[in-house]
Amino acid sequence: MGTSLIFFSQLNMCESKEKTFFKLIHSSAKEEASKDAKIRAKEKRNRLSLLLQKAEFHEEPLPGRPGPLARDTRVCPEEAVRWGESFEKLLSHKDGLETFTRFLKTEFSEENIEFWKACEDFKKSKDPQQILFKAQAIYEKFIQTDAPQEVNLDFHTKELIAQSIAQPTLRSFDAAQSRVHQLMEQDSYKRFLKSDVYVGLVEGRPPRPSNLRRRSRSFTYNEFQDVKSDVSIWL
Repeated sequence: MGTSLIFFSQLNMCESKEKTFFKLIHSSAKEEASKDAKIRAKEKRNRLSLLLQKAEFHEEPLPGRPGPLARDTRVCPEEAVRWGESFEKLLSHKDGLETFTRFLKTEFSEENIEFWKACEDFKKSKDPQQILFKAQAIYEKFIQTDAPQEVNLDFHTKELIAQSIAQPTLRSFDAAQSRVHQLMEQDSYKRFLKSDVYVGLVEGRPPRPSNLRRRSRSFTYNEFQDVKSDVSIWL
């Protein structure tokens, strides 16, 4: 009788251990699946955001209609020449900034100028709540790892921003903005001055339409129909 009791007790112990083991495996599998699902959803959101941002510059122009770089900027050649004197003169002119932004979009690198403009707008904030809201929006859109429009910054600069984002000041993004400004001035600006769109403005020639084509709407819908868009609209 005693042997029977011991036998069944051992069975119960084994059964308990097996249940615990399978629970741990099941729990671990669920966690991994959850992580994978979150990663896939984040990737889809980022790709959707990218498609939405590029949509205008992938659009195939209709017959007789100018492409995105063929818009009438109404810039006289003399003004365009001044843009070539310095990067600051280009950025300080409304049409210059708009033309340069469109140029960067054709190179799929507009996150730099968009970040710079967001920082300029941020520094004009007055209300503490507005400062906090805009700082968090900039951080989530341009700074944090895998942000929809993540800019190229060194680890130290990103860490300083991350540490100050809970209590931001109007100078929180100064170092990052300066870094991005330098990158654009030394790289993108030089290519812009050699581009057809800029040379055409200097010579007074009408811009040529873009050859970029947009992805089909069916592709965009089929790939992202299960993802809720959380693309932030900058205020």
